Amino acid sequence: MKQEVAEFLSQKIGWLLGKLGIAENIASRIDTFILVLLILILTYIIAEVIYRILLFVSRRIIRRKRYLFLEKLSEKGRLRKQAYIIPPIMLISMIPFLIDDKGVMFIYIERAAWIYFAVTIVIAVNALLSTIGESVFTNSKYHDRPIKGFIQISKVIVYLIAAIIVISIITGKSPLYLIGGLGAFAAVLMLISKDSIMGFVGGFLLLENDMVRLGDWIEMPGTSINGNVIDISLTIVKVRNWDNTIATVPPYTLINETFLNWRGMSESGGRRIARGYTIKLDSIKPCNENMLRRVRRLNKEFSQYITKKIEQQQKGNACNTANPDGLANGTIDTNAGLFRAYADMYLHRHPLISKEMLIMVRTLEPKESGLPIQFYCFTSDTDWSNYESIQSEIMEHFASVMPLFELYPFQSAGARDTVISGLLEGQYPLERIEGLPYKTLK
Repeated sequence: MKQEVAEFLSQKIGWLLGKLGIAENIASRIDTFILVLLILILTYIIAEVIYRILLFVSRRIIRRKRYLFLEKLSEKGRLRKQAYIIPPIMLISMIPFLIDDKGVMFIYIERAAWIYFAVTIVIAVNALLSTIGESVFTNSKYHDRPIKGFIQISKVIVYLIAAIIVISIITGKSPLYLIGGLGAFAAVLMLISKDSIMGFVGGFLLLENDMVRLGDWIEMPGTSINGNVIDISLTIVKVRNWDNTIATVPPYTLINETFLNWRGMSESGGRRIARGYTIKLDSIKPCNENMLRRVRRLNKEFSQYITKKIEQQQKGNACNTANPDGLANGTIDTNAGLFRAYADMYLHRHPLISKEMLIMVRTLEPKESGLPIQFYCFTSDTDWSNYESIQSEIMEHFASVMPLFELYPFQSAGARDTVISGLLEGQYPLERIEGLPYKTLK
């Protein structure tokens, strides 16, 4: 049936060309091209009709129930790209009926049709991959995953396979023959495109090892990169720094050099505070009744703690740390130990300090400037702005209560201190001197 239709169309085209005065030998060549062109137009009309039907059906399905994949496939003409695989398939199936399969023209047209088919397949598959990538990325479960990189890897593989197939069609060689000859070509390609290949390999390793995700806060010491990752591809990683500048870095740089990823902190739900003061050694002394009476006013719980420790001292087990009520978190023997106990209790009571993570107040190795005391804990809010506010509030509070324990942090003397020292030596009235340490006048 197909052959009869082809012969009929060929006769009509030849008759029309004869009426136009075209020579028979030339007309026999032209009518073949016209016939192929007519078949192509016909197949495109069929493909367009199929596309309209698919679009209609997909929209009806989406109205009843939302399917994200169908929504994305209907956008940007991607569904049309799937339907347009039909013309080359129909053309390839009809070529034997249109042209003598023993002629040279048959070989060229058939090869052109197969190349056309390979190109449409690549376009359709890439459209599907883009649809899958956008659908997965929109899903809240995978929005932080570097889906774009995986899609790019898949597209590169599709392009490579298509290129091998197209070259094999043009040359008439088997694809396996071409793959066998890629060794020498790869060596030359590595010399010419070294950076691109390193970027490709680095991007693949980043994705494979899950080293970076979208939204991660990364920091590279010695560089200006310190911010959130906003885009990941096979050849580049974009970072929005905290000053809103955009920094770009090749993936292989992240593979070869050290960088810090704060994702673990965000996922743990706690951000570390590890700060402290260096206490002047000459301000550390044994506790007395007046000091204990004064610091009891800070809060009721701390007053009960002091009472309990005094009772333990009287029973002789105040230093038994194996006892659950022992002095592992502080002591009332010295003002420094008493302050450590208060600071530990304050951190445990703070509503924005995580109780599931380590809370510790400790002294470090003494230095020339004094005895360092460190506050170690984790905030339950990992937002940068909130974290800094919590940390500042804690440090400010400890700085304000330290004089109640008769403890003073070390700080370098400035011009104001020199002037105040001279005024005090000259017996200048204390009440008229501004800038004296807290509670000096009491």
